[in-house]
Parts: sequence; C-alpha cells; structure tokens
Amino acid sequence: MDLFEYSRQKNSRSTMPLAMRMRPDTLDEFVGQGHILGKGKVLRRAIEADRLTSLILYGPPGTGKTSLAHIIANTTKSHFERINAVTSGVADIKRVIQEASDRLGMYNKKTIVFIDEIHRFNKAQQDALLPAVEDGTIILIGATTENPYFEVNSALISRSLVVELKKLTRDDILAIILKAIKDENKGLGRSKIKIDDAAIKYLCEIADGDARVALNALELAYLTTPPDSNGVINLDVNTIADSAQHKVLKYDKDGDNHYDIISAFIKSMRGSDPDAVLYWLARMIEAGEDPKFIARRIMICASEDVGNADPRAIIIATAASQAVERIGMPEGRIILAQAALYVACAPKSNSTIIGIDMALEDVKRSAGGEVPAHLKDAHYDGAGKLGHGVGYKYAHDFPNHYVKQQYLPRGFEDKKYYNPTEQGYEAKIKQWLEFLRSNC
Repeated sequence: MDLFEYSRQKNSRSTMPLAMRMRPDTLDEFVGQGHILGKGKVLRRAIEADRLTSLILYGPPGTGKTSLAHIIANTTKSHFERINAVTSGVADIKRVIQEASDRLGMYNKKTIVFIDEIHRFNKAQQDALLPAVEDGTIILIGATTENPYFEVNSALISRSLVVELKKLTRDDILAIILKAIKDENKGLGRSKIKIDDAAIKYLCEIADGDARVALNALELAYLTTPPDSNGVINLDVNTIADSAQHKVLKYDKDGDNHYDIISAFIKSMRGSDPDAVLYWLARMIEAGEDPKFIARRIMICASEDVGNADPRAIIIATAASQAVERIGMPEGRIILAQAALYVACAPKSNSTIIGIDMALEDVKRSAGGEVPAHLKDAHYDGAGKLGHGVGYKYAHDFPNHYVKQQYLPRGFEDKKYYNPTEQGYEAKIKQWLEFLRSNC
C-alpha cells in the first residue's frame, strides 16, 4: 500500500508497523528539524500556504524526509503522486508528466511528484524529469540519504531548493518514543505498558538519530513480551536490546564509563598498542559514541603524545576528522580506525605539551618580559628614532638561514622550553638545532 494512502484507510492502521502508524499528519506533530520547520521558517510557511517549489530533501535515514512528504500530501490542494525510484522507469515518469500536464491544462491543478531515494534514478531518468520541473508542469520533491550535489543532476539541483535534515537528537527520539507509548489512536496507548527509564534511555542511544530504529525495536519488544498477571507488559533494557538485536554494552555517554573507555582508548594510543586501540574504538562505535568526539580525541593525542616525532600524525588525524564529518557512519569507522592506528604506531614525544606548559607557567608567574628592541615592529615612520628594529639580523642573510641573536625577553635568555627527543623525526630536529647552535 502507498505510504500516503494510509490516512484514508484508518481502519487498517492496526496492521501497519508502528513506525508507519506514528508518521505525523501535520507540521505540529512533526518532531525535530526546527532549523527548517520552526515557526516562521520559510519551508514551514511554504507548506502551510501551499506555495511549494521543487525540493530535494537530504538527510540520514529516519529523520523525517518521507514523513514531511506525507504532511505535504495531506495539506496540499495539488494532486500528489509518488514514484518509486527502484521500480519506476522512464516510461513511468513520462506517463506521470503527461497526466500532470493534462491535469494542469484541463483543471488548472498542479501536481506534486514525490520520489523517495531519488539518488537511485539514473541519468536518463533524472533527465526525463528536467523539462517538466523547469516549465512548472510538476513540482518535484526528491528525498535522498546521499549528498544530492554528488548524486543528483546539477540541472535538477539548480532548479530545486536543497533542504538538509539533521540527525534527530536524543531528546527528539525520546519525544517520539513517549508519544508512541501514550498515543491511543496510532500508538500503543491502549495497552498497559511499563517501560523503565534505562530501557528508554537505551532506545534513544541505539537509535542514533533514526526514529524508525527506535520505534521498530519498541514494537518488537511490545509484541513479543507477554503481559504479567495484571495485564501489564513490562519492558526492560534487556528486552529492548534483544528486540533490537543489539548487545547491551555498559557504556553511559554521560557517566563514568564513558570517561573510562575514552581514557583507555587514549592511553592505548599513547602506549602504542594498536590492538587495544581497535578494541576500545569498537566499544565506543558500537555504543553509539559521537564519531566527532572520537576524532577530536585522536587529534589531541596526535599532537600531545606524538608531536614532532611524526608531524604527519596531526595531519592525518585532522583529515580523518573532516572526512568522518563529511561521510558519516558506518563508513566513518574505517577512517577513525586508520587515524587511531597511525597515531598508535607512530613514534612518541610529549616535548610539545611539556614545552608549551612550561612557557605558560612562566608567563603566568612573571610580569611579562618586554620584547627586545631589535624585535619590535619597525614598519612605521619614527620606529627607528625609538630604536625599534634597530640591530635586527635578518636570518636569511646568513649561512644556513640562521644567526644568533636574542629572541627571548631579558631575564629569560637561558630558558629552554622545547627539548626534542630522539624519537622519529624529532631526532632530526634535535640534530639540526644542535648543529645550528654549535656551528653558526
């Protein structure tokens, strides 16, 4: 049955999956995506006024793309048509366009065409849509989990408003779960259900921003759990985990275990144990830890514990962070693993953090040394009269592009903050600095 027909067949709702039954019928029922559907936002105004232009809805699974299309179908006065991107061909598209053209000519009625997973259309299918979108015969609403700028023809993109839906927050998922439990018309509200807080929290975690995952797990737990002697269906965290086919991991992203595991992960990278690094990384990924948080910790370790022993570590860690943010999960697990393994296997040096912390301590404890006169800015009239810049030696005018002169403030001349180790590339840095200081 078409997803948009169920509102006209309410008697059959009881046979539908909970995730479909709980699909919102109005914008006020829609949960999340306040950045595009909040009060006064342009997309909300366009839907409420039935003044839509072609849209490409882009976002992760379970964030409300199809639900939003369903709301538009319920509110618009235009004819609403749905095309299946997997089973429809060019002939189907041409038929829909011809019918839309006839409808517009005979009845002056617009047609909205919704295409779920539009990225599955090949170039020929997408090209077949273009003339009708361009001349206004149809209003296109395409939904995709893939980046439309890579997967949808640029000509269609240029004629559509690209709207990005964000991954639902834990609060969003919580609101959807609670509504499903209490709603007597579409949800499970007519049954006696008792679900403990740990189970609800676990549902929010494993959903990872996907409302369907949460609702499917909740429904399966409800259907497979017999009521007790009082007719109450008791759902605990183990029941939910079993229904979600997801092992319960002792991992609270707001509690001690969260910090213990990230600590073990960092110390394993610092300790050059790649196997332990992969284990703790897998624990965090499986528990639904934010990949951006993991990437940040890898970057910090690359600088704090590797530093100049291998300057490429911070480059790789930073590139991994950017790649994970762009690609997302689950593929992002590979990128995180590559970066974490590189940091774990790299030679180690903590001379960078020791040096900057020593310098910061001196700065905090002292009144602040004055900049030596020859290092002061001399790029203005009158600087020479003040003695600013006078006597400065330009390093590039000397052999090896190095010349001895005072760079630290008076009273700090003999301070040594950076002490390179013999590890990795830092050994070469140490050798070079010793050569300059001894021979130049």
